[in-house]
Amino acid sequence: MSPLYSPLNVLIVEDEAVLAMDIEAMVDDAGHRVVAEATSLSEVEALNEATRLDVAFVDIHLAGGTSGIDACRFIRKRWSAALIIFVTANPLKIPEDYAGAHGVISKPFSRNGLMSAMRYIEQGIYDPPPSLPRPASFVASPAFAARWN
Repeated sequence: MSPLYSPLNVLIVEDEAVLAMDIEAMVDDAGHRVVAEATSLSEVEALNEATRLDVAFVDIHLAGGTSGIDACRFIRKRWSAALIIFVTANPLKIPEDYAGAHGVISKPFSRNGLMSAMRYIEQGIYDPPPSLPRPASFVASPAFAARWN
């Protein structure tokens, strides 16, 4: 992480424990901090509203039969400034408008792919638009791509 940037506060919404731990380790390795984790929409709804959130990585299929699409919409209402990135093996399940999310990282992803996407997102948050080339691992929503291009 560049010394010019403050650590980002990250929410991980993922119901596969091993994958959530992997993402958390990568977030930590990138110099950011995981401020909360959730496995379902109800756990996202139970999070403290005062939590400062910069980025949320959200799976599409969550525990309890809940949807990452609904979690995304809830996050957009509660933390409107947060960037939401779907992390899913089902990118075709994302609606055309991305439910307000900013992009997607498809599973399976490599460590390098997620780390490259995080650097791109970090730079875009602190110094938009990012000067780094968009990594192949990150597909921006049409609306978000238009803002950063």
